[in-house]
Amino acid sequence: MTQLHDHETPAVTGDSYRHIDVTRVGGVIGAVVGGIRVGGDVDAAAVAELRTALLRHRVVFLRDQRHATDADQHAFTALLGTVTKPHPTVTGDGEAVLPIDSQRGKANSWHTDVTFVDRIPAISVLRAVTLPPYGGSTVWANTVEAYRRLHPGLQALVGRLRAVHSNLYDYAAQTPTIGGVDVREQEYRDQFRSSEFETEHPVVRIHPETGEPSLLLGHFVRSFTGLSRTDSDDLFALLQRHVTRLENTVRWNWRDGDIAIWDNRATQHYAVADYDDLPRRLHRITVAGDVPIGINGDTSVVRKGDAGAFSPVAA
Repeated sequence: MTQLHDHETPAVTGDSYRHIDVTRVGGVIGAVVGGIRVGGDVDAAAVAELRTALLRHRVVFLRDQRHATDADQHAFTALLGTVTKPHPTVTGDGEAVLPIDSQRGKANSWHTDVTFVDRIPAISVLRAVTLPPYGGSTVWANTVEAYRRLHPGLQALVGRLRAVHSNLYDYAAQTPTIGGVDVREQEYRDQFRSSEFETEHPVVRIHPETGEPSLLLGHFVRSFTGLSRTDSDDLFALLQRHVTRLENTVRWNWRDGDIAIWDNRATQHYAVADYDDLPRRLHRITVAGDVPIGINGDTSVVRKGDAGAFSPVAA
């Protein structure tokens, strides 16, 4: 097996940025970026530096973007790459925006966005619209660092494994609901599962821009190819424990005007449902990604569903 885990992210220090300000908020993940006003007219040099910061810090946060509308968010996201449809099965606004709305369910489970298709989005851009007065933070984990910290024996094991991801895993159903499921939430679940997608991915993918190995897991995983359900569950729990250990995460407490941008090829995230029944709404737009390539050169394989209407494959 080719070991690429010593590959370094592009080296950029705080003094190397000329058009933006970058302040780290976590030891292995997360930074606040200043000097950008979200919209379609951001200077190309600032966008390039933002992308460099994103590759290094995995998730970056923009403050004080209260002016931003869906149109501003869309135009800004398009500067980072080809914008996808909202979701393979959920309609959203029909163009690009997927509302993350607590009235339709809570994504309080560790995941990487849309891993049940072959062309996993490269970048997600999430804008706060309505926030509760308390709680509702989001946590991100660094899946590159999680792989790097694995014992070499475990690296050798997972580098040879593949996992089946499916949208029929309904993470919202894992949260006990007293008195049944709200009608709006049930409608969302039904839409989420309206078409079946299933893709087999390498468990260790190579980041197409940095060359780093990263663990490709999260709650859409149904099983590891060739392993029994019991062995799959045990191994999944072990690997997820490495991904989500607190030292490998950053927790962001949202405030009005915040936008989070994360590298979906190098992270998982979890929305903390600690705000009771208060309204919480954020709008997500994603950038088209490539088909993952494993550490041994194997690629992802579609088993069910065609994601062509959702997103092109990034060049």
